[in-house]
Amino acid sequence: MSQAHVLITLALVHFVALLSPGPDFALVVQNASRYGRERGIYIALGLSLGILTHALLSITGISLLVSQHYYWFSIIELLGGSYLLYLGLSALKGLFNQNVSDDSAHLDKALQLENHGQALSKGYLTNILNPKALVFFISLVSTLIPVDFPLIAKAQAVVILWGLSFSWFAALAWLLSSQRVQLKLQRAGRYIDFICSAIFILIGLTILSRTILLVIK
Repeated sequence: MSQAHVLITLALVHFVALLSPGPDFALVVQNASRYGRERGIYIALGLSLGILTHALLSITGISLLVSQHYYWFSIIELLGGSYLLYLGLSALKGLFNQNVSDDSAHLDKALQLENHGQALSKGYLTNILNPKALVFFISLVSTLIPVDFPLIAKAQAVVILWGLSFSWFAALAWLLSSQRVQLKLQRAGRYIDFICSAIFILIGLTILSRTILLVIK
């Protein structure tokens, strides 16, 4: 398989994975609908930097080493599951406070994004602490990129993975923050928060329960 063929296949597989709903997608939808275009794009940048980190760790073999050490990987799963659960429960708490006070100022701290740095770090943490992303990139790299792949081609692969990720999430944030869409989203804001919090909680609980059961065994 030629280098160009490998890179094109890598891009296609990764883009299809980006389209699937998950915590990254939910985070962009939730925050772009609440905070608008700029914060949404910074969320997208944080998510894409998390993907860039996963790509670099996978290309260099570090992620594979971590995944092969049971305790290290279990710690990552516990951290990732706990963080996603925290985001989901915080969103539900914020919804409850809003229903009680009918005031958007009573959002939980975990939902507030006071500056671009918070948006960037929230996006980064959501992606980098997701153990499913770690496993995905290990599988993607080990399946498609041969050991003897030239260094320059590996660098191109990393740039492609990052570029596609940022472009997709930034485009999603841009679309969701257009004036017409923003008005519709604001009316459905509480429903969006509920759906996103349910996604975070479900994925977080799934990761935590599986990891705890394996540890107990």
